[in-house]
Amino acid sequence: MQTFDFGFVIGLIPILLKYLVVTLKMSFLALLLGLVVAIIIALVVDAKIPVLSKLSNVYISFFRGTPLVAQMFFIYFGLIQIIPGLKELEAFDAVVIVLGLNSSAYFSESLRGAISSVDKGQMEACYAFGMTYTQAMVRVVLPQAIRVAIPAMMNTFADIVKGSSLAFTIGVTEIMSTAQSEAAVTYKYLEAFTCVIIIFWSINLFLTFLQRKLEIKMSEAY
Repeated sequence: MQTFDFGFVIGLIPILLKYLVVTLKMSFLALLLGLVVAIIIALVVDAKIPVLSKLSNVYISFFRGTPLVAQMFFIYFGLIQIIPGLKELEAFDAVVIVLGLNSSAYFSESLRGAISSVDKGQMEACYAFGMTYTQAMVRVVLPQAIRVAIPAMMNTFADIVKGSSLAFTIGVTEIMSTAQSEAAVTYKYLEAFTCVIIIFWSINLFLTFLQRKLEIKMSEAY
């Protein structure tokens, strides 16, 4: 019976950590894209803009209702057949786009719910002071809504980080693909993927810690 090779794990973790920067870079870029798109969608849906609010609901339904890996394949391998310009799209950029668009569907729902939790009287007060809808949202409503949405949004960011492990399926060299390569050479699959789990679990624990700190800071601010 083969025993667990702790020496292999100790040697492999530093190798995988070299590619941690790729995972984190993908995740943070996807986070930025997701937040920007999510804010736009949340405002469109909250304002009930004709046509656009309906399209936003379809967008949310699509990205929440289909597998992330299928979305990656659809955009990276599928759309290039009908959109020639996408042939120059790098695998890394494709992952960022897919993760960003996918997370925006979840971010927007979290934001929309948080916006709804803010007292409607505050919006009316803003109008009374002569603010526009956009000004009231940016200055008064969104800061409060984001505080409420932090737990859900941090969970979504954790999902982004975990989802980045699928990048190897379209050729991005990162933690998962490196572990796969090392395991294929040594046949130490248990040890290799134990390393992957340890790294991603550690990232998730750090994000949980960061979430608690943010909640405390936001609570003190308001």
